[in-house]
Amino acid sequence: MDEQELAEKQRRHWQDTYTVHPGMYGEEPSAPAVRAAEVFCAAGARDVLELGAGHGRDALYFAAEGFTVQAADFSATGLEQLRRAALARGLEGWVTTAVHDVREPLPLADASVDAVFAHMLLCMALSTKEIHAVVEEVGRVLRPGGAFVYTVRHTGDAHYGTGIAHGDDIFEHGGFAVHFFDRGLVDDLAGGWDLRGVHAFEEGELPRRLRRVTQSLTR
Repeated sequence: MDEQELAEKQRRHWQDTYTVHPGMYGEEPSAPAVRAAEVFCAAGARDVLELGAGHGRDALYFAAEGFTVQAADFSATGLEQLRRAALARGLEGWVTTAVHDVREPLPLADASVDAVFAHMLLCMALSTKEIHAVVEEVGRVLRPGGAFVYTVRHTGDAHYGTGIAHGDDIFEHGGFAVHFFDRGLVDDLAGGWDLRGVHAFEEGELPRRLRRVTQSLTR
């Protein structure tokens, strides 16, 4: 299976998953989002771009904390659930959504956002080359000094090296393909940035083993 076929398979799988399991991650924000909000607030950020927002539990948290949020995801189904939740909570004026595949350039102007958040987006079925391109795009749209917080599953995870292998450290379990990060990839992605922290944590029932990375734009 080539990269394009895998990407399309994943798109269909996520659409179907959100349809069958609406609000699958619950209403409470992820722990990385809570930490990211603290980082963004300390940096004086006002607007946040979330990549891979899904059905919006973290985007809605950012909005409730007073940030203007642009939420992007390649699942129209997930984003529709986000919009309905924002309306129900009276946050519709704080959140905008855009169906977007991060393999394509971001539809935003240079230096147009204060902060970017991506919880497990970079460890989707993306090649190393595509991951570098995403981070370059994040750097393009961030304002000088802007903060980028992302999380990824890493090579110490129990699922690493098992399941269906797609090459480039991508392994598929239960229909979900994951690109597992080693520390070298984290460091490579921080080239030209101020790497402010790399923190290991666990999430979920397996549990999944992840790193939370915080870096800021030096220019």
